[in-house]
This record gives sequence, structure tokens and C-alpha cells, in this order.
Amino acid sequence: MRGHIRKRGANSWELKYDIARPEGGRHTVYRSFKGSRREAAAELARLLARAADGGHVDPSRLSIAQHVRARVAQWRSAGTISAKTAERYEELIEYQIAPFIGDKLLQKLRSQDIETWHSALRTKGRQDGRGGVSARTIGHAHKILSKALREGARHGLVLKNVASEERPPKLNAKKMEILNPEQVCDLPAKLAGRPIYAPVMVALFTGLRRGEILALRWSDVNLDRKILSVQEALEETVEHGIRRKATKTKSGQREISLPDIVVETLRDHRRQQLELRLALGIGKLPDDALVFSTPEGNPLTPNTFSSTWSRAAADLDLDVSFHALRHTHASQLIDAGVDIVTISKRLGHANPSVTLSVYAHLFRNDDSKAAAAINKALS
Repeated sequence: MRGHIRKRGANSWELKYDIARPEGGRHTVYRSFKGSRREAAAELARLLARAADGGHVDPSRLSIAQHVRARVAQWRSAGTISAKTAERYEELIEYQIAPFIGDKLLQKLRSQDIETWHSALRTKGRQDGRGGVSARTIGHAHKILSKALREGARHGLVLKNVASEERPPKLNAKKMEILNPEQVCDLPAKLAGRPIYAPVMVALFTGLRRGEILALRWSDVNLDRKILSVQEALEETVEHGIRRKATKTKSGQREISLPDIVVETLRDHRRQQLELRLALGIGKLPDDALVFSTPEGNPLTPNTFSSTWSRAAADLDLDVSFHALRHTHASQLIDAGVDIVTISKRLGHANPSVTLSVYAHLFRNDDSKAAAAINKALS
């Protein structure tokens, strides 16, 4: 099996190769590619290898479901999405894309089909078919399809991304879940004695994500310096089970100063952890022991942990998710007048603009501090 590369323009190439027809004979395939010649050669080699393995699909017969599944598989193998994200994408494909437009040929998809698809999801998009899904879910499914079509256009499988011509339903702004100041003050006393007390205090007064908290090791915590280092996160997927992974972004690796309530909470938690291990005859804590774990030192299951919080919150008449504790921490910092760069670094956001996009509504429309600063400078 041979292939050829022909230059078409600046960083533009035509890839040509032959594949065997099922009924016999050969069929010539043409692909457009943008990039360097070396990248074009690598792409041609990949296409030839795929064709040799019987993985070639004639673009004119490629369905929406086949194409989107292939792109998600590519994103996963390339490491551009995590296993957890890939699982969510695959759910959206199987339940919101494949049943409605999955059988349609990729090259036959039109913008009107996207509009019809959105309408169908509004009324019968649920997995069980009993009712529609939210605008947010439709938006997520649309985003996956649009990205796959955009890459399809780049690879010459379709002329354009028709999903870009039709917008998903507009989201109704949902009020962010946070605890009010009174609830924040009351929570430590109300949770005292519960096994979930320590991780809740960490979440509420450091803003760490659930996965970051469950991945913490004692070697990451310096109680004398009152510093906590975030290096990894814990994730739970069907494919890999429970495993440690890199933080959500490079900025997620950070050091966080600890308030006294967290320092004292962790000291007490470590003492209880040691006492339990000695009582069970397990021995002392190793240096790399998890801060929050089973008595044997195994990781806590993220989903089970969230369920534990939900039960505790229900007992305390708090209608908020565990992630709301992170939002509450951010709101405390904003209300205290902490600058946006410091807040962004503490939360592990890629940059302050991310923080603003999430919490802009919490900043007061009050510039009295600016006026006070001018008065002080002039006096």
C-alpha cells in the first residue's frame, strides 16, 4: 500500500493513497492536510496504517456517531482530555447524539438538522426517553459535536462545521450555591464529631476541589509552617477505577496558607488517625499516607464521599453540594477585599480571567475603596 503527498499551498498538502475495496479492486482516497511536510507525512503514515488494519471508512459513508466516537477516542489517546471527561463525552454521545442524529451521514448533515436535534433533546432527550434534558446538557452535547465537525472540516471530511451556524439553547442564569456567613460560622460546631468534619473544614477554608482534598498526603502538609501543597487530584472512572492524576491545570499545583482552624483541625485529625491505626495494629503512618483515607490507608471513593456529604448536609438542612464549599470560600475572600490575582492563585485557576468569569457577580459594585485611597494619598 503506497501513498503520495502533493503540495497545494503554504503549509497545505494533498494526501493520496489507495485502499482495497471489499468487493475487490482498489479505491483512491484524497485528503487535505494543513501543517508542515513532516506532519503531513506522519498523517499519511497514520492513514495508511489505519487502512491496512481495515479501519478506513469512506467519507461518503461515515456516520455522525462513527465520526464523533472516533474523535473522542483520538482526544483521549492524545491526552487532551482526561479519562473522566472522556466518560462524560461518551455518555453524551450514546444518549444525546447517537439516538437522534447518529445514523445520519456526516456529509449530509445540515444546519436544519442541528435545529431539529436541539428541539428533540428538549422534549425527549433523557436516557430513559421520558422527557427532555436541560439547556446545559444540550449545550454540552452541541459543543462535542461542533468540535468534532470542526476537526472533520480540517481533515477534509466535510466542507464546513454546520454546528457553528446553529447556537445551542441559551442558559438561564442559575444562582450560585454558597453558604451565608451565619451558616459558615455555625457549620464547625454542627459537624463536630462527624467523620466528614475535617475534609469539610479543609474545603470551606482553603477552597480545594474534592479530588484535590482526597489526594492529599501528609507529606504535602506542613502544619508548623501552616502551608499545604496541592500536587495531584483523585479521580474515579469506570475504565481506571480510583487513581491519582495531575491537577486540572498546571496552575492547580500550588501552595496554600492555612488559617488556624484548618491547622488545628488537621492536627486533631492526624492524632485520631494514629490512634485508630495503633488500635487496629496497623502501625504508624507512613510519610506518604493519605490525609483522608480508610482505616487501612486506602483512598476514599469520590462518589461515596459526596454521598456522605449529601447526607450530612440534609441532616443540617443545607441544600448545597460539596463543591459549594469551594464557592463559599471564594465568596469569603471576595467579600474581604482580597485581590483577584491572589484569589485566582489560591483556587488554582489558570488565570484571573477564569476566576472573574465564575465569580464576577459576587464583586460589589462599590468603588468607595478607590475614593478612600485617593483621599489618603492627598492628605
